[in-house]
Amino acid sequence: MTGAAWVYGNDINTDVLAPGAYLKGSVEEMAKHCLESIDPDFATTVAPGDIVVGGDNFGIGSSREQAAQSLSILGVNVVVAKSFARIFYRNAFNLGVIPLVCEDAGKVQKGDELRIDAEKGKVENLTRGETYACETVPPHLMEIVRDGGLLPHLKKKLKGK
Repeated sequence: MTGAAWVYGNDINTDVLAPGAYLKGSVEEMAKHCLESIDPDFATTVAPGDIVVGGDNFGIGSSREQAAQSLSILGVNVVVAKSFARIFYRNAFNLGVIPLVCEDAGKVQKGDELRIDAEKGKVENLTRGETYACETVPPHLMEIVRDGGLLPHLKKKLKGK
C-alpha cells in the first residue's frame, strides 16, 4: 500500500473524525465532514489510498464506529499512529481500515509518500528515504481487512469460501 501522508497530532478524537452534528444523516454525508474542524480541506482533497498519520491516542473519545467508517469511505485504508484508543483500534479493523502502531509516526511530514507493509511491520517513507519499524498486524486481522471488514469476512466464512 502506497499513498500520501496526511499528518495530525495527538488525541485526534472520534468527534473530529465523525462530527456529532452529522450523526443523524448518512455515514456518506458524515464522511464529507471528516477532520473538517482541524483540516477543512481533508475530505475534499484526500485521495483513495492516502494514509492518515497521527500521534498518541488516535481515535480517542466515543465508541462511534463512524469515525473509522468515514475514513474508509474517503479511501483511507491505513492509519499510522504512535498509539490508538482501544475502541477505535478494534472498529478500524472491523471496518477494513488498518490501524498501524508506529513509534516513529512523528517523523512523517504531510505529503510524504509512504509505503506500508502491515504484516511485516514496516513503513517506508519514500520521500525521506527512511524506514520505520511498527507493530505487525496478525494474519487473521489482515484477512478481515482484505475481506472488506468484519461483516463481509463473516459472510465469506459462513458461505464456506
